[in-house]
Amino acid sequence: MRTPALRVAARVELLSLLVLLANLATVHLKAVSSLVGPAHGCAYLFVAVATWRLRAADRGIRAVAFVPGVGGLLALRRLAAADGAHQGEGAHGAAGVSSP
Repeated sequence: MRTPALRVAARVELLSLLVLLANLATVHLKAVSSLVGPAHGCAYLFVAVATWRLRAADRGIRAVAFVPGVGGLLALRRLAAADGAHQGEGAHGAAGVSSP
């Protein structure tokens, strides 16, 4: 399954959260918060909506996308696992059928 926009948004979501937390723990510059905060919020919303729109996403994948910071990466991991399981079933089912 090709989800390049979701991959980018998931990484931006995590990176922006790390920048916000580092800023909070160190100098707490207001300029950093005002720039990175909205970017993090947009990436979070993009990940949630993009995951919700995927046909291959089940209820669990959609729910995990709402976890702040790492939800997008977790959703991508679960999507890849589900995609691999479906491909494996198809190959196993074809090989497991014997003809009379």
